[in-house]
Amino acid sequence: MVTDPYNKETFGRMMPMVKADIVTVSHFHPDHCSTEKISGSPFIIDGPGEYEKKGVEILGIASFHDKKNGSERGENTIYVYRMDGLKTCHLGDLGGKLSDKQVERLNEVDILMVPVGGIYTLNAEEAVLVVEQLEPKIVIPMHFKTRDLSFELEPLEKFLKEIGKENITPIGKLTVTPSSLPEEMEVIWLKK
Repeated sequence: MVTDPYNKETFGRMMPMVKADIVTVSHFHPDHCSTEKISGSPFIIDGPGEYEKKGVEILGIASFHDKKNGSERGENTIYVYRMDGLKTCHLGDLGGKLSDKQVERLNEVDILMVPVGGIYTLNAEEAVLVVEQLEPKIVIPMHFKTRDLSFELEPLEKFLKEIGKENITPIGKLTVTPSSLPEEMEVIWLKK
């Protein structure tokens, strides 16, 4: 499964060709919808709804890419994936705090992928509020400043300071099972 495949203009390098059965697209900006980089015949999901493919249950929830009901940057789809006994949530380019109805639909997320770089998405402070709304076991920050980006975002360190996890080391791979979920929330910094 691949979510939000990116284009060369975003990172200055091409996304490698990968094969997938399922691709989810949170919104139609070029840095999130380059589905041509996915080989095979993937099932492409690009909007709200309930889906099931290859034993994976996927829920797409409508949201906005900005704080003005999409008037600046359009719509965004939040995805929840149920597979292997885990519930993982990818917020895409969420632009503002979640509504009570969205929180209710996202109930009991194990792993949360949250944008933290501000400017185009949640900033560090807003991301922490969303983490507090959902209370996941594992938080994976995304959409923050790196040296390869072609646009400006806030650095990850700002979010780590705001959430009180300043001294974490990046890792290259994360393996999670239901029995390995931490008791207390952990923030995981994944290396690219």
